[in-house]
Amino acid sequence: MPTEPTWLSPREDRAWRAFMHAHHQLAVRLRRHLLEDSGLTEADYEILAVLSEHATGSLPARELCALLQWEKSRLSHQTRRMQEHGFIVRETNPADARSSMIRLLPAGRRAIEDAAPQHVRNVRRHFIDLLTPAELDILTALNERILGHLAEDPFPEHSTPDEPALSP
Repeated sequence: MPTEPTWLSPREDRAWRAFMHAHHQLAVRLRRHLLEDSGLTEADYEILAVLSEHATGSLPARELCALLQWEKSRLSHQTRRMQEHGFIVRETNPADARSSMIRLLPAGRRAIEDAAPQHVRNVRRHFIDLLTPAELDILTALNERILGHLAEDPFPEHSTPDEPALSP
């Protein structure tokens, strides 16, 4: 016999809904600014940021999928589109011919270098600058606690939603 759920109290419901609404509105706003300011989608930015942070500017597709927490099909579709724009190239992995490497091209590096300053200004304007240093520390601790819990109790691989992470 199923047990009755422990419903959220008004206080808990308010906190949960405010968190979810703020997260959604912030993500929408940052995506809109990014597209208007640089012409990059959030997915473009995420891939370019990850590749630009690696010394070689390239990663095996499988590793890039894992870092972004994306499905293989999503990465394949996105990298095909980015390759058409000249931002990246997909090459055979010299260490494993059955897999591919995703390499940042000069146009991709320029795109992320041009987009990042305005994107970080928007992250500051709509998030960082609204909080005191103490509030940032508390928010960080709370989110790290949630992330730690989720890491200990992960979704089964086959049912993980294909949700990108928002990166600054």
